[in-house]
Amino acid sequence: VQLQASGGGLVETGGSLRLSCATSGLSFRLYNTGWFRQAPGKEREFVAAISRSGSRTVYADSVKGRFTISRDVDKSAVYLQMNSLKPEDAAVYYCAANRVGAERHWFESGYWGHGTLVTVSS
Repeated sequence: VQLQASGGGLVETGGSLRLSCATSGLSFRLYNTGWFRQAPGKEREFVAAISRSGSRTVYADSVKGRFTISRDVDKSAVYLQMNSLKPEDAAVYYCAANRVGAERHWFESGYWGHGTLVTVSS
């Protein structure tokens, strides 16, 4: 199983980025997928998740209204559209997948990919 995040980069405050996570080696339709992030010196935190049916999305309060998670079953990929970026959004962003649920704790025992770095200049 592989999850490969991409799309990170340097953006100015207020700008937008779209992260992508390509998956392989798993039956994508059976997996809940999500995004987490970790800033230097801080613990990893939950950002957003989407259920395997695609009918339910969950967001951290800090990103509600600014970030949107989506997925493309045909491409076995999950995306994170990030708008109105703030300096505090800067972090390494990771995608994850699990078969149990879209709640953040279920991802701890799921599959994880390498991260992609997002830098937000003030």
